[in-house]
Amino acid sequence: MNRKMYYSFHDIPFGSSGYGYERPALRFSRREIMELFISIVILSLAFSIARSRMMYGGYERMGYLMVSSFLAVITAFACHEVAHKYVGMRYGYWSEYRMFPQGLLLALLLSFTGFLFAAPGAVVIFGSPPREENGKISAAGPATNIVISAVCAPLSPVIGGMAGEIVGGIAAINAFLAFFNLIPFGPLDGRKILAWNTGVWAMMLVVSIALIMFSMGLL
Repeated sequence: MNRKMYYSFHDIPFGSSGYGYERPALRFSRREIMELFISIVILSLAFSIARSRMMYGGYERMGYLMVSSFLAVITAFACHEVAHKYVGMRYGYWSEYRMFPQGLLLALLLSFTGFLFAAPGAVVIFGSPPREENGKISAAGPATNIVISAVCAPLSPVIGGMAGEIVGGIAAINAFLAFFNLIPFGPLDGRKILAWNTGVWAMMLVVSIALIMFSMGLL
């Protein structure tokens, strides 16, 4: 018996059978959960080390920085990737996160210099989405970061104290991640968003820059 593998619900020939289909719910495989967990832990550690080096020149307040970095990574990285996965699956594509071990190792090693360049992994879309769908799937990640930053940035001075610092850090890291991913280069989201809709890309870029400036107290 010959079997054919379909990489997208768009390709499955339902028409003549009279049956519809339900788009897949947001589910995570065991491998995906494990790779997300590993990526979150390593990125949290790398952010803690890098921030400690930049802020204190050593490894002071690592406990506090680990907690705040973990919260920032959950919102900035994990929510970003889950947003890609969710929109990809809503369009009918099997979407799974895959970590990039070399990128995680590089992030951890660079963190000891006080500098962080993170390429932990990405959501892989199984199929060939057209330009518009690809652009919207790509936009979901930085759009999520922009929303989180826009909510957290004005709350930080209102809350004040250590909690306010943590919320401010979450706002700043989300804004930076949105801006970085909107750069229209290589595998970054910006290139695919720009190819789909220049106006959407430009608007998201301007908002992400404004949020970075606001988080730095420049607006």
